[in-house]
Amino acid sequence: MLKKYFPSYKKLFVGFLAIYLIRLLIVFTMGIMPQDAYYYLYSEHLDFSYFDHPPMVAYMLRLFSLILGKSVVAIKLTDFVVTFLSLLAFYKLNRYFLSEKQAVRASLFYGTTLLLTVLSINTTPDVPLILFWTLALISCYKALFEGKLKYWIAAGFLMGLAFISKYTGLFLLFGVFAFLIFSKAHRKYLVSKQSILLLVFFAIGIFPVVYWNYSNDWASFAFQTADRAGSIEEFKLHPELFLGNLATQLMLLIPFLFVGMVVIVFKMIRKVIRQQALPNEKHLFLMLFSLPIILFFFGVSLIYWVKLNWIMPGYISAIILVTAFLGEKILRGQIITSLVLHVLLAVQIVFYPVSVKSDDTWFGWDKFSYEVDRRMAEHPDAFLFADDNYKTSAVLDFYLNRKIYAGNVVGSNGKQFSLLDPDLSHLEGSDAIFIDTDKRFKHLEKSEKIPEKLLPYFDRVVELDPILVGKDGKEPLRKFLVYKCYGYNPKSTPDEKQE
Repeated sequence: MLKKYFPSYKKLFVGFLAIYLIRLLIVFTMGIMPQDAYYYLYSEHLDFSYFDHPPMVAYMLRLFSLILGKSVVAIKLTDFVVTFLSLLAFYKLNRYFLSEKQAVRASLFYGTTLLLTVLSINTTPDVPLILFWTLALISCYKALFEGKLKYWIAAGFLMGLAFISKYTGLFLLFGVFAFLIFSKAHRKYLVSKQSILLLVFFAIGIFPVVYWNYSNDWASFAFQTADRAGSIEEFKLHPELFLGNLATQLMLLIPFLFVGMVVIVFKMIRKVIRQQALPNEKHLFLMLFSLPIILFFFGVSLIYWVKLNWIMPGYISAIILVTAFLGEKILRGQIITSLVLHVLLAVQIVFYPVSVKSDDTWFGWDKFSYEVDRRMAEHPDAFLFADDNYKTSAVLDFYLNRKIYAGNVVGSNGKQFSLLDPDLSHLEGSDAIFIDTDKRFKHLEKSEKIPEKLLPYFDRVVELDPILVGKDGKEPLRKFLVYKCYGYNPKSTPDEKQE
């Protein structure tokens, strides 16, 4: 394949390979992200599912850690390898829809996106989701267009594996049955042994998650549906959220591809409406596995902040759909822009010239953990906890050889930490060290404030010297507040304390 197109695509392939080398450089130099540590915590406590996500990301990390051991590089390599396998599966998929040259072009478009970079260097459930989503699409295509029973079975099971990677895998099931409804040639499969087998094997694939939720009061399903819906206080339009999502997706795909995709898909939809006729079967297939999830989350972004990774699976089919209409000039602009952005990203990650005022950063966690461990040696009888969802607790759990607690110590939602330690009565009367991040600190001194959330649960709280993290010999770039808490009362509540 490469030899055949290398003469005309020579510079494009060089740019593509340069981007992959930059990704590898980042893998071997980037510090841990809180997400990396949190999902590694999953892998150290294998289960059928977890509080806020299904289990495939944990299985992925556990498998690779058995080979590579426990290290930040091993985690990043896991993401890199699985994402590269997704790219290979993408090429296999697009060959069913495109000529060989177009398939190469589609793979270059897809392979140079920041979407694949994000997946390659940061652990999220989307890493296995994208792989199983792509494999499921391959099986769905072969089931629908070749009709063999074994592909219906494979498609159902792989859709199940996509679902236990991330719940957005449910859009695959929607895509299949939407295609059966709209396609006259395939409508006969709508109620058939083929569709029944697909559903049976989908059910087999998702059994671990359903069983875990049944055994845990449907905690994960509730968190991802009712709890998120409840976080939307009122149905109110927020155009700024939509524009923020639009800008994020523009950068994620790179403007050349994103704008080209939007223009072409808009023309396709307009043609369908004007002619009142559906596109050909293959285009219909691609549209039904891309547009529903893309349009759904863009719609949600009008009232709620949509994270950059929620729409990712929809782009797999969308890129294949539009590639035949995107020429080499657009591809050249895509690769040049992508290469520039990757160089800037590598500079930021390796040298950290711009401080990230957030816990979602890769800088300084190792030094911070070392300082925490040193502090804890001065308070050997105290337990250690943080309360920022999971981030600080997860990183400390990764680096330190000691028990770490999270926000459920003070009545907050500690997510998976809450399930690992649902009963904290054994800590009653104990002292604790509480760590709190000061993201946008103005000075290097103590805050001179005691967090109110600590007061109902402890007899007394005293602020200690903060932990400062930075480059050697330079101003600190991160600040963590430290508190010594005396006499823990796990049953206390604010109302009880006031009484």
